[in-house]
Amino acid sequence: MLQTLQSGNGEDAKALAAACGVSRRTIFRDLETLRTAGVPLQFDRDEERYFIPSSFFLPPTNFTAEEALSIIALAGQIGTGMQLPFYEPARRAALKLESSLPQALREELQSLTRAIQINVRQVTPLEDKRDIYQQLIDSIARRKVVRINYESLTEWETITTKLRPYRLLFSRHSWYVIGRSSLHTELRTFNLSRISELTTLKEEYAVARGFNLDRYLRNAWHLIPEHGRDQDVVVRFQPLVARNVAEVVWHKRQRVEWRDDGCLDFFVRVSGLNEIAWWILGYGDQAEVLKPAKLRKLVAHRVNNMQTIYNGAG
Repeated sequence: MLQTLQSGNGEDAKALAAACGVSRRTIFRDLETLRTAGVPLQFDRDEERYFIPSSFFLPPTNFTAEEALSIIALAGQIGTGMQLPFYEPARRAALKLESSLPQALREELQSLTRAIQINVRQVTPLEDKRDIYQQLIDSIARRKVVRINYESLTEWETITTKLRPYRLLFSRHSWYVIGRSSLHTELRTFNLSRISELTTLKEEYAVARGFNLDRYLRNAWHLIPEHGRDQDVVVRFQPLVARNVAEVVWHKRQRVEWRDDGCLDFFVRVSGLNEIAWWILGYGDQAEVLKPAKLRKLVAHRVNNMQTIYNGAG
């Protein structure tokens, strides 16, 4: 696309889409990416065409062997679709980079990349949500409000709301969109897998001044900050799992202390207790909540419910 834009004639969005073999929505997204990167993209309103002044020169990038290996290994594997949904273009870009390298270096990198395997956590299948993902990308780039039908797990029904999408976020298993919901009159997080329908509206919006993703998530254990003040949590892990817990940075506000008996005390400050409760339950009888009392009761309640299920199963 860069060569077409710099050719001197330029093209409209339809022609660019045809030349690149992609949709007009993708073209608008890529044009916005070029603007953000500082490319002096211009639009001729009389002729309705996009172009880049011929005086602008995009220099070639000279990768070191280490840089090329990192890009090819990472983008090539993450872009399989099963690792990070919708990022197959990253794999295609890695293949293009690989094909442009000298043969000796290309053969060496091919040998090395076969020895590197990157496994991301299990992901939610989102193939049927590709159009929704792309529409969200476009609406964020063009600042257009969208209307979504959403299968809510909190309202226990399908809801309809107008959404001002601020950010797309991939976390652990799935893609999420964070934005201001007209139904809830506040910022909310929506899982793409549960958006059943999305319509882009003509209405425009502006991102709220001062919005910051980290500020919105506060100290949530994962994605859902709960109302109320943050709480200090202490969990004691038995020696069987203590090292496993200590080896991982689970949260930005965590701290650990080893005990003489081989147990590990895990300290963290979180915005809400429900998400961390499920994590603690995953360690079964090898974890004990020491504080706060509210979290201890919550975990105990869920353990009692499990006991009822299994005692009644025989």
